[in-house]
Amino acid sequence: MNFVFSPEYLSDKEKYVALIKNFDNLGKDFGNSRRNEIKKFNLEGEKIVVKSFKVPNIINKVAYKYLRKSKARRSFENATYLKEHNLGTPAPIAYAEEEGLLYGSSYYLCEEALCQLTIRELIHDPGYPDRENILREFARFTFKLHENNVNFLDHSPGNSLIEKTPEGYRFSLVDLNRMEFKTMGFEDRMKNFHRITPSREMAVIIANEYSKLIPQEESLVFDKLWGYIQEFQKKALRKKRLKAKLGL
Repeated sequence: MNFVFSPEYLSDKEKYVALIKNFDNLGKDFGNSRRNEIKKFNLEGEKIVVKSFKVPNIINKVAYKYLRKSKARRSFENATYLKEHNLGTPAPIAYAEEEGLLYGSSYYLCEEALCQLTIRELIHDPGYPDRENILREFARFTFKLHENNVNFLDHSPGNSLIEKTPEGYRFSLVDLNRMEFKTMGFEDRMKNFHRITPSREMAVIIANEYSKLIPQEESLVFDKLWGYIQEFQKKALRKKRLKAKLGL
């Protein structure tokens, strides 16, 4: 494996290398899916999360080796950018890629973030305590992302971890491999909310708070934001129906 570390973790790199070598036999499964495997580790009192990316098909083995950055590398580099700009994400430790003629296994290592809830809980529980304030702070957090040229393409309900602190709510982004950095115009900003919630009431609150931060009328902010949400929901429903017809 070829490892790349954040500078502050280099002095302890051997213990992280050993962790990856024993990934299959150690750690606690956490948030696994058909595509990737995620585990939590307690390493000498240090809580660490490791994401093992699924080995891709032969075409992507060539692409990730010679044409594109791997998901592990993108996760690490995107997390580094966020930390450098004081934007919430678990501290990146390292990424590792299997060496060879073709792309193989890869891993992303980061510190475990404290998480009490995500946006998903606010969707399913309209009576969640302090729900409106959380949504308003989320809108301000997203504005800060946009001001720092971050277009988080997976800005979805489960990818913002939320922690309550004495100063308010802290947001940490996860699942970082799909992100681009560019000047965010008004349309880009509104479209970036399209996966956040199917709830019109939540969209009203988010749009109201975001409109206070940019030179646009609240009605226009809501209309654009809600329009992109509805468009996404319609596409998702069509996809779901198609899968049902095909028996998938």
